[in-house]
Amino acid sequence: MMIDRDLAPRLRRAARQFPAVTLTGPRQSGKSTLCRAIFPNLPLTNLEAPDVRAFAAEDPRGFLAQFPEGAILDEMQRAPHLPSYLQGLIDADPEPGRWILTGSQNLALLHSVSQSLAGRSAVLHLLPLARSEVLRFERHPHTLEETLLTGGYPRIFDRQLDPSDWLGAYVATYVERDVRSISNIGDLATFQRFVELCAGRTGQLLNYSSLASDCGVSQPTAKAWLSVLEASFIAFRLPAFHANLRKRLVKMPKLHFHDPGLACWLIGIRTPDQLHSHPLRGALFESWAASEIVKHRQNHGETGGLSHYRDRHAAEVDIVIESPDRLTLVEAKAAQTPSPSLLIGARRVKDQLSQPSRPCNAVIVYGGNEAQRRSDARLVPWSRLHEEEWVSGRTISRRDDPRS
Repeated sequence: MMIDRDLAPRLRRAARQFPAVTLTGPRQSGKSTLCRAIFPNLPLTNLEAPDVRAFAAEDPRGFLAQFPEGAILDEMQRAPHLPSYLQGLIDADPEPGRWILTGSQNLALLHSVSQSLAGRSAVLHLLPLARSEVLRFERHPHTLEETLLTGGYPRIFDRQLDPSDWLGAYVATYVERDVRSISNIGDLATFQRFVELCAGRTGQLLNYSSLASDCGVSQPTAKAWLSVLEASFIAFRLPAFHANLRKRLVKMPKLHFHDPGLACWLIGIRTPDQLHSHPLRGALFESWAASEIVKHRQNHGETGGLSHYRDRHAAEVDIVIESPDRLTLVEAKAAQTPSPSLLIGARRVKDQLSQPSRPCNAVIVYGGNEAQRRSDARLVPWSRLHEEEWVSGRTISRRDDPRS
């Protein structure tokens, strides 16, 4: 079942403006499916296939000559030399939308593209399904626990697979195949332990010393391995908020997983009942909310502008969205009851950061079902997070937005 992806309008628009479009994202995020749907007239070739990859390596000009009208070149990181040969073809015929490049390793592909196709290729990222996309499947999770446990990889929904079985196979494939091609990691068992330890720290401050010590590796190794997780879109770091304040701010980033289902599997959570009472339920919920906001912003062309706030007096807020005219403070609370205590942290930070020239909005995303609007904050149920506009500081519910 092919559903509409939120990134599709941007992908179409980029193909009308650039000779090439580079689409990156984790394995199984739906890149090939989306490209086939949007560009049905372009042939698709997958560079994962050994014979195809060998042809591209041994005779790149002959390989590209097969596609006089352009093509979708899937898993381009497997042939990092090809963009150098594409450059000449594009310069000779810069017609927009002829070449669509996809890849599942951010650093390898983007380095190659930036070296050879600067100014010739738009770069977009397709992450696992956002909640707005999950709801387009006929059968989708309805509870918070099911939503976190299932995650957002399309094949789970498309084929109605058991998330635990599919994610287990995904982790094995990722560690055994992808990691070897991204980085020279000799001890794959220790690396898998490292990934599991990172999952146990999702939604928390990232302490490299503690992480390295628990895994039995050096800090430089831990940092290098975390870069591998970021390059393959498994995890991301949310930087600390920086401003000219007379406050001593915590400078450590927070660690988040792009997919809560994958984090749950790595931690050992297999059922909704386990998750309901698990001590990391709140951290997993926070990571889910952060990843949903990241997905929404990337799907609408916004990157960066996100951080977290924490000072030495433990005043903190999970996500700060910066725009030129305002700050939006987002707290993610897994609690199901909309009590005043949910607002304490956001109110405290709002008092510290709000300025006449740049006021603060406060939004509490929580595990309950009732939306509330207070004088100084809004409570948004988890199930309506996707109805918010998280771009350019706008956090008006689309239900209430007169433009929708």
